[in-house]
Amino acid sequence: MVSGNLLYRRKRSWRADEFVSRSTLQLLDFDDGSPPEHAWRRKLSSHANRLKEFNVTFREAIRMMKLGLRLWSYIREEASHGRKAPIDPFTREGNKPSASQGVPLGGMGSGSISRGFRGEFKHWQITPGSCEMSPVMANQFSIFVTRGGTKKYASVLSPGQLDGLKKSTDDGISSWDWKLKGDRSTYHALFPRAWTVYDGEPDPELKVSCRQISPFIPHDYQESSLPTSVFVYTLVNTGKERAKVSLLMTWANSIGGLSHHSGDHVNEPFVGKNGVSGVLLHHKTANNNPPVTFAIAACENQNVNVTVLPVFGLSGESSVTARGMWGTMVQDGSFDQDNLNTGPSMPSLLGDTVCAAVSASTWVEPHGRCAVVFALAWSSPQVKFKKGSTYYRRYTKFYGTSPRSAVNLVEDALMKYKHWEEEIDKWQTPVLQDERLPEWYKITLFNELYFLVAGGTVWIDSGSLVSDADNKSNPEESNLSHEIDDKENVGKFLYLEGIEYFMWCTYDVHFYASFALLDLFPKIELSIQRDFARAVLREDNRRVRFLADGTWGIRKVIGAVAHDLGAHDPWHELNAYNIHDTSRWKDLNPKFVLQIYRDFAATGDKSFGKDVWPAVCTAMEYMEQFDHDGDGMIENDGFPDQTYDAWTVQGVSAYCGCLWLAALQAAAALAGSLGHDDYAERCMTRFVKAKTVFEARLWNGSHFNYDSGTSYSSRSIQADQLAGQWYTASSGLPPLFDEDRIKCTLQKIFDYNVMRVKGGRMGAVNGMHPNGKVDETCMQSREIWTGVTYSLAATMLLHGMEHQAFTTAEGIYTAGWSEEGYGYWFQTPEAWTIDGHYRSLIYMRPLAIWAMQWALSPPRSILEAPKVNTMDRAHISPGTFQFLQDSVRKMTPKNGCFGNTVINLDC
Repeated sequence: MVSGNLLYRRKRSWRADEFVSRSTLQLLDFDDGSPPEHAWRRKLSSHANRLKEFNVTFREAIRMMKLGLRLWSYIREEASHGRKAPIDPFTREGNKPSASQGVPLGGMGSGSISRGFRGEFKHWQITPGSCEMSPVMANQFSIFVTRGGTKKYASVLSPGQLDGLKKSTDDGISSWDWKLKGDRSTYHALFPRAWTVYDGEPDPELKVSCRQISPFIPHDYQESSLPTSVFVYTLVNTGKERAKVSLLMTWANSIGGLSHHSGDHVNEPFVGKNGVSGVLLHHKTANNNPPVTFAIAACENQNVNVTVLPVFGLSGESSVTARGMWGTMVQDGSFDQDNLNTGPSMPSLLGDTVCAAVSASTWVEPHGRCAVVFALAWSSPQVKFKKGSTYYRRYTKFYGTSPRSAVNLVEDALMKYKHWEEEIDKWQTPVLQDERLPEWYKITLFNELYFLVAGGTVWIDSGSLVSDADNKSNPEESNLSHEIDDKENVGKFLYLEGIEYFMWCTYDVHFYASFALLDLFPKIELSIQRDFARAVLREDNRRVRFLADGTWGIRKVIGAVAHDLGAHDPWHELNAYNIHDTSRWKDLNPKFVLQIYRDFAATGDKSFGKDVWPAVCTAMEYMEQFDHDGDGMIENDGFPDQTYDAWTVQGVSAYCGCLWLAALQAAAALAGSLGHDDYAERCMTRFVKAKTVFEARLWNGSHFNYDSGTSYSSRSIQADQLAGQWYTASSGLPPLFDEDRIKCTLQKIFDYNVMRVKGGRMGAVNGMHPNGKVDETCMQSREIWTGVTYSLAATMLLHGMEHQAFTTAEGIYTAGWSEEGYGYWFQTPEAWTIDGHYRSLIYMRPLAIWAMQWALSPPRSILEAPKVNTMDRAHISPGTFQFLQDSVRKMTPKNGCFGNTVINLDC
């Protein structure tokens, strides 16, 4: 897809020795203790600025006032039933987001915990749809060093100026030694791993590296589901004296927020296999949510001694306080060995916070090296939705449904993490060693995958569904839990549109993000497509009020592709989104057909194609109602009837029209592959008619107009106007338009939407007037969408425009990930304005960066697809083929970017 002599060379801006001394890197370079050459880096002393959220303009506020009032009323109604509304712009977290995120912990779909680059554990998402953003400050790693009996160093391994640390009590964690300044300590991130290097902090003669490892392993559908992480500490003593080093892991019995105050929490020490010992923290959740059990542990060997303190408290009323625990570690570097035999603690009282600690102590000889390994696991076997059934998580298929499986999880993690790293290296090394690729791209490509862990993902074991018909609001829905099949044998997978947009697998956004799943976990991608294919054929007659205009309709119409798989009863109560009636949207059905064909072509899975074929036919037939004048081309209906749900479209539109053309061609290709030649011929007949209309109505000599209406914005340059062509090229199908016309359009977008916004350092603005001014028709026309920018760059790559592609995508890196940017690392938002204010952090669409990798390295099945005309694939009759050629010659507009162009049906 891309020329081999490529690409876009750039000065390396992330050299490890610019952050850590070369000598330290060499000392740590054993047992993978040294950070990699390619990684996202920050000093721990870096300022974590507050992030700035976007504001609507006065004109936009007036226009959306009625919507806002209806939405406010709906949010209150949902809250009265104890439920979270899918979209709630009015409720804000007390802890404002900051530029402090880092690589999250664990595999996919079992609840996640994020970890900031300065060491704090935050963004707790153990309960579906709930995200506790604030860090739990008692959760820390600390170090204690003694040399020769006189030199002593003790510090929490996190800077003392962290948000959330309050000097509220002398007996709490403020009594600990927060001595780390962080100016000689650095964080290095390459998802799913992260390295923190302490270069002589707090002991000038001790080099320390902490390597955080999580089991995110492409194509491994077992290990990648596990709720566990490992922390490998590499210690190097550069001094002349023997050093006793004790590392301490402390953990609160909490799932974030104020959950630790709810009472009845129990801590319990355990001794496992292979030298593993630690503490279980049994957490009784509030609001009747399923319980959670944490395990913190370390591995003992001939060089490392592990001891535990099963319970300590944060107040003076506790039998062992945080201050007392810290004093013991400073004095002894370990706890009483008999603590491992104390059994479960008494349940905690209401309002108390109970914590646990695991210490691992070792001696490091002068100029010697040593490794100490900790593990964390959280076992929450059940997933319970507010209105639906209870399910068992995917990992229970391998570890059982007991909360005590946390012990087995940490045991296995401590034994298998080296194998995880070998598999991660096999996956990442070919990209990292590709000298053709810019360094920022390699790093951002992997780090954007954070969303598949931290994006509220839920992965269930479909063989162990726990039906709860009594909870169903509609008795007819009570049997649906038994209809969920699992032909891919990987369970069922959900991920949120975004942390602020509580809807599962939002399909118009999945259209962009799905390249990541298709490339790395194709069976999950096929499973999601099967879910939507079944939904196409379903109807749900329950009445829903659409908040944009106040009208009423039914929740799900047969033939319409679902907007999402629901919120509080996924798979059964579809379409949690209720701003617009999405059964009238023009992009969802074409996006479904395009994704089906791409996935079919990429995997070569004939059974998948046959299974979803009825849904493809139904989805295509449903779209015929939107061809109001019978010319083969669909029309938009004068409201925001597509993924840009605040941006009105009228008549034939570049975005939806191009998607429709691509869907017709994809449907024809799929039909031909499955032997439905008559259907393929009908699709291609319509394709040629619709294409002629599309170009005649929208082509203006340099790009396709936004729509065929008469408004001021109708001639705008939309960054996403070639979305259909993007999918066409990604699927190995012939181009929709003449190649010169495609490149002309892409160049226009690059020159205007990219380069005229701060010199290309922000990404592509959605709408730009031909006079070079940003289209401020609405909130979304003036925004830069991160995922759309990545998909635009992928389209450029597919058409040989490498320089423009990487310049375009680098704008997202510069504004979002670089040190000079706005601080959106590991929380990439849906959008930002030209002044850098965000909308909707931690969003699904930026996974579209994997569409760039798809363009750079398409699968063999796409590369080896026969390069024939779709007409030939469809077995169109000679008479029909001649009619189509004649029609194109008569109706094709003559004006073109590079002079007269001719559409060649034999491309």
